Amino acid sequence: MKIICIDDEPLILNMTVALCRELPAKPEVCGFSNAADALHWLENHTADIALLDINMPDMNGIQLAARIRAADSNVSIIFLTGYSEYAVDAFRLHASGYLLKPVSKQRLTEEIDHVMQQRNTGSALPADRAQISVRTFGEFDLFVNGKVVAFPRSKAKELLAYLIDRQGGSITRATAFAVLWEEGVYDRSMQKQLDVVIRSLRTTLKSVGAEDILEMKQGALRICPEKLDCDMYRFLGGDVAAINTYRGEYMNAYSWASTTEAFLDRMQRRM
Repeated sequence: MKIICIDDEPLILNMTVALCRELPAKPEVCGFSNAADALHWLENHTADIALLDINMPDMNGIQLAARIRAADSNVSIIFLTGYSEYAVDAFRLHASGYLLKPVSKQRLTEEIDHVMQQRNTGSALPADRAQISVRTFGEFDLFVNGKVVAFPRSKAKELLAYLIDRQGGSITRATAFAVLWEEGVYDRSMQKQLDVVIRSLRTTLKSVGAEDILEMKQGALRICPEKLDCDMYRFLGGDVAAINTYRGEYMNAYSWASTTEAFLDRMQRRM
């Protein structure tokens, strides 16, 4: 296993390199104090994992991660930073981890083990398949290949959000209506309106190559969790990076999300 560490603060860089060298796997570790030197090294070498600071001069960690991924998509990115506001950008880049400084040996070991387990089991998506990810912490958004998806109908976006919240559980059309129109009457006219929303959702997903995350059988709808990456799903799975990025806000735009938010709050307090 080969790890590169990039941080413009010498003391932190030396500490991170030392922690990595103490890992049970005894990896090869190289440290760099600037992005340019790291990129130059990668022209003639390969790495399995890149540990990146974010707040660096000339080229920040987000920009560096994009450059590294463009050169070698197999490199797993883990951000070590004191700036939690960059979590969304890190998530869009499909970062494998996001740890807030100061980082303990235990947390770093957990992240490295998790990343290597993913690599060894081949859990990464095929290169020719769209990278689909969902952000639920804070505002809800769907990303395909790192770009946010725009929904022509807000109700279609909300329906997707609710299906994500259900974690793969099926819902009937009547349930979907009750969520989208809390005080509405599910008559023939509103059934047609729901049809419009569902068609809009399917059309939007198809336009970005993400149609297979939505499954419809005998009038019921569900999301296929295995076909996307979601911060909330990773949180529930015990992923350290996801736990660190949760700040007590979940799908802020939707009142029905408050139940799950309260559950996540309780979970985090126990961790």
